[in-house]
Amino acid sequence: MIERLLPAGVVSVESFGDAGDEPVFPGEESFVARAVDGRRREFTGARRCAREALAILGHAPVAIPRGPRGEPVWPAGVIGSITHCRGYRAAAVARAEDAVSLGIDAEPNGPLPEGVDELVILPEERDMLNRLRIAAPGVHWDRLLFSAKESVFKAWYPLTRRELDFLEARMGIDAAAGTFTAELRVDGSRLDGGPALARLTGRFLVSRGIVGTAAVVG
Repeated sequence: MIERLLPAGVVSVESFGDAGDEPVFPGEESFVARAVDGRRREFTGARRCAREALAILGHAPVAIPRGPRGEPVWPAGVIGSITHCRGYRAAAVARAEDAVSLGIDAEPNGPLPEGVDELVILPEERDMLNRLRIAAPGVHWDRLLFSAKESVFKAWYPLTRRELDFLEARMGIDAAAGTFTAELRVDGSRLDGGPALARLTGRFLVSRGIVGTAAVVG
């Protein structure tokens, strides 16, 4: 599923459901030491996908720590992203010479929890969401917008090392094309000296009850 959203040069691995009592990979125990069982299974399953994706790039199995914002810390020369939700885990990686940064996210195709929309949706995005609901009522567009902003943040953070609030990215969604655009309302200066991030684009799909999104900085 997620591979349909990613360009050539990006390797992805996904799984649906759990692999039973999957052990935590050595060196990652501290990250789920206090996690409930469901969260632990999501973590281990998603990290397994990440190692399988890294193997396709020629990397031996390694622990994938968490950084200060919870982001995965990849081997040198690799960029990537991990996502998991109920019934789904995925990872995407690429060599640093093939992509600058990327973010993927998956969410259940259901409504946002009560009260979350006020923290995520800009007033000017609500008219767009209402139009999308009328055109395609089978998609929970508020959840898709949330997921798209998550993907944008995951692509943004490694390049800036700064937080990006949900209300600091204005989304445009093209339902027919399966694409989205994020207009960023904050300084997008990059630590690597590359072009400032003012506008990020991405792709989405809805399949098997899951909303999937991806944003890539090339």
